Amino acid sequence: MAKHQFQTEIGQLLKLMTHSLYSNKEIFIRELVSNASDAIDKFNHLNLTNEKFKNPDWKGAISIKLDDADGTLTIGDNGIGMSEDDLMAHLGTIAKSGTKAFVENLTGDAKKDSNLIGQFGVGFYSVFMVADRVDVITKKAGEDQAYKFSTDGTGEFEVTPVTKESHGTVIYIKLKEEEKEFLTKWKVQEIIKKYSNHIPYPITAYFSEEETEGEGDDAVTKTVNKSEQINEATALWTINKSELKKEDYIEFYKSFAHGDDEPLKYLHNRVEGANEFTTLFYIPKTAPMDLYRADYQAGVKLYVKRVFITDDNKELLPPYLRFIKGIIDSEDLPLNVSRELLQDNRILANIRQTSVKKILTAIKKLKDEDAKIFSEQYNRVMKEGAYQDHTNKELILEIIKFKSSNQDDMVGLDDYISRGDSEKKEIYYIIGKDETTLRNSPLLEAYKKAEIEVLILDDEEVDTIVTPMYGEFKGWAFKDITTIEAPTTQTKEEQEEQEKEFKSLTDRLKEVLGEEIKEAKTTNRLTTSPSCVVKDSNDPMAGMAAMFAQMGQDAPETPLILEINPEHEMIKKLTALEDKENFADMAWILLDNAKLSEGIEVKDKIAFANRIAKIATRAI
Repeated sequence: MAKHQFQTEIGQLLKLMTHSLYSNKEIFIRELVSNASDAIDKFNHLNLTNEKFKNPDWKGAISIKLDDADGTLTIGDNGIGMSEDDLMAHLGTIAKSGTKAFVENLTGDAKKDSNLIGQFGVGFYSVFMVADRVDVITKKAGEDQAYKFSTDGTGEFEVTPVTKESHGTVIYIKLKEEEKEFLTKWKVQEIIKKYSNHIPYPITAYFSEEETEGEGDDAVTKTVNKSEQINEATALWTINKSELKKEDYIEFYKSFAHGDDEPLKYLHNRVEGANEFTTLFYIPKTAPMDLYRADYQAGVKLYVKRVFITDDNKELLPPYLRFIKGIIDSEDLPLNVSRELLQDNRILANIRQTSVKKILTAIKKLKDEDAKIFSEQYNRVMKEGAYQDHTNKELILEIIKFKSSNQDDMVGLDDYISRGDSEKKEIYYIIGKDETTLRNSPLLEAYKKAEIEVLILDDEEVDTIVTPMYGEFKGWAFKDITTIEAPTTQTKEEQEEQEKEFKSLTDRLKEVLGEEIKEAKTTNRLTTSPSCVVKDSNDPMAGMAAMFAQMGQDAPETPLILEINPEHEMIKKLTALEDKENFADMAWILLDNAKLSEGIEVKDKIAFANRIAKIATRAI
């Protein structure tokens, strides 16, 4: 008998289960039955595809035994089972870093936290909401030795070699005294109907009931052992849509997604023709917690003729749709299809292409509150899609919503171009870290004056990479306002004349600021601010910023262009300022103040503060 300590995060999880999550205890049955179904799925695949495991008499089944006298509930399956290493990996520790994320994401709200249990693959531990002790006896298919995993959930567990005739897993749960309601057949049946009715294997309850024979003084009461199948055992996605109600889809989703929330949308489709397949997809109302983790759990299961194939293939849908939960069931793929064959399989490629189109079309059709919820949860990941999926780029761009300089609400690109200049056909945008800073950027002044709408992109980490790659939308070109000329009523001749008039000033500014700027020049993009800084669109390094961001690296620093507003009183006075020290202070203030307005950090904050103090003192 070997004793082991639980992983630190598992210890925290067990404490949570034991002391905190009391709002929805019944989910432990949902989680254990779901695990049993997954184990049967895996053996079913072996039984059909591997000669070593073929048994024509085998049929997947789940049992739930209720022993009121002993105070135990037992859940068993004849699935693939676990080896000693599997027990250590799946019950004693969790290799997936999401377990730590699970603990970090706990809110203290019992209902919300219980919804996270299955999402992070830690559903087994929900049993400690009701259990004093748990023993797991399991034997892996193809192996001779069985093992028992035992724990009271207080920090240690034991793994012991035992004897078990057939492969599969049996979980013995010693219930707490106050949890004996889970030993009644009606309670267990209610939970199975609610969460697990459409698990495609029979779930049989074994229980005892008292029966009375005879009447009056001759009546005799005795305890009778009974069994009853308590689920429909029909895969929901195989049932005709006309025979299903919304409630059926929602309850199946709760079991499938391990939570109590309803989905935002579901799509059930059967496709016939060159390839035959059925899909059932769900859009969760809340984005999965691992949405932006490299080790995210794929949400789609692949079946072939109702036989489970895989639930961890991230190629079934493109990465930007990783939030989708659901099922793909193909009639044409071979049962023994390997992961390698799936990657380049034309049938699966067709299923994927068709599925993506249907999902995106359904998202586009979302209205009002549903559309708002989708945008709040998935706008960022859809931007990835517009960058990754060239085939569906335009449809994805129709879905994405943007902040706008002219609107309080988020806007779509179709709305934007309906208000834009149909001759120029340009979509203007500005990228930065902070919405407030961007909305008050001096670079917007000329656009506001000309009543031209600009998209406010404040998710700099993503927007810097993806937006330059959009190219165009329905013939309208995306334009970064920091790299193009601002709208103006001035003629080219008038601009050239202005540049000549202020050349002496711009030369002096360049002389003082040196390598900190590429050049100083006059601009017509400002109306109220004295200066601004912009990137040089001709500088090759400026154009490579997105590439460096994509590689997770900071782009090499490139000098900015300082633009001054010739109509501003400060600039007019500066042209006549002869005092070299005062001029130098003002030059640096013009530059640093312009940087701050764009959310760019000032290199020498102390020097900037000292210059402000000197200028203020002179003014006083």
